[in-house]
Order: sequence, then structure tokens, then C-alpha cells
Amino acid sequence: MRNLYVGISLCILVIALDVTAGILGLKAEAAQDKEKHMRFLLLECKPPSHHAYELGFAAAVIFGVAHVFANLVGGCNFRHASKLPMVCLVLTWIVMAVGMSLLVIGTKSNHKSKVSCGLSHNNFLSGGGILCFIHAVISVAYYVTSSATYPK
Repeated sequence: MRNLYVGISLCILVIALDVTAGILGLKAEAAQDKEKHMRFLLLECKPPSHHAYELGFAAAVIFGVAHVFANLVGGCNFRHASKLPMVCLVLTWIVMAVGMSLLVIGTKSNHKSKVSCGLSHNNFLSGGGILCFIHAVISVAYYVTSSATYPK
């Protein structure tokens, strides 16, 4: 019974970390959009936003910590016949890889010290933030399926 409470507490922690990272990613996108920029077709010139950089960096770090906890909570209980925990685990890794890539690309674009011009980079930070929320759902599904199918 004690393991159940520990598992539920860690799931709540993972959800809180993922939600926090998602909100920070969305706020970073909003901070980036506040900067004035010029756009012509697919080309865009915009100054970097230091505030967006800080928020994006914090979102990426918290997202990484959430992923580590999610993998620790779910464990590696794949000696049984059920494939659902493995599917959930693979999905968490895919969502993590894509979400972290989007957050890092969006954060890196705000790290420069001068105006940059090039192809427009739209919604990387908000896309990474949304994937943080999806990661929370899949991580809880991973914990539930791995603990439900683990032989007692």
C-alpha cells in the first residue's frame, strides 16, 4: 500500500513538472511574440528576447527533469506479456525528443545578441510547451500500465 502512495505522489510530481514546463514554454512564446519583427513571405527579421530565452531554458530543464522522474516512476517491468507499458515508454521518449528539440530550437533562437534575419521560426516554444502537457498524460499512462500489469 505504501508503494501505491509513493507512486501516486511521484505521478503528481511528474504532472506538476510537465505542466510547469508547458506553461513556461507557452509564456516564452508570448514573450518572443512581444518583440517587434518584420516579415516578408517566409523571411523574417526579429530581435531576440532575453525573457523568452530564460523562460524557454527553464522549460527545457524542467521538462528534462520530468522525463527522468517519469521513467523512474514507471520502472522497467517488461518481463510480462503486456506490450502496453512498452508502447507508453516509447511514446514518452518520442514526445520528449520532439518536445525538447522544439524548446531548444526556440530557446536558441532567442540567445543571440543582435537582430537575426532568415526563415521564420514560428511556434517552436509553444509547440514544445504543448508537448510537455502530452508528455504528462503519456507518463501517467505509462505508470498505470506498468504497475497494473506487473506481476505481484
